Amino acid sequence: MITLKNIPIGKSARVIKVHGEGPLRRRIMDMGITKGTTLYVRKVAPLGDPMEISVRGYELSLRKNDADSIEVAPL
Repeated sequence: MITLKNIPIGKSARVIKVHGEGPLRRRIMDMGITKGTTLYVRKVAPLGDPMEISVRGYELSLRKNDADSIEVAPL
């Protein structure tokens, strides 16, 4: 399983599944990260956390812990 956390800077990926349960899963899906969505990894903070991604026309900062629960397929 490849997660968003493992996608390098400058690469895109398509969401396969959002893992997790309860409030975490709901929060991720409310941010627009749903099955079939294309994500682009823009940059990562100097200490490695958080990472900035482009999704549905806006930029989103996401903690690596949360990114690890998003299963993706690299494009």
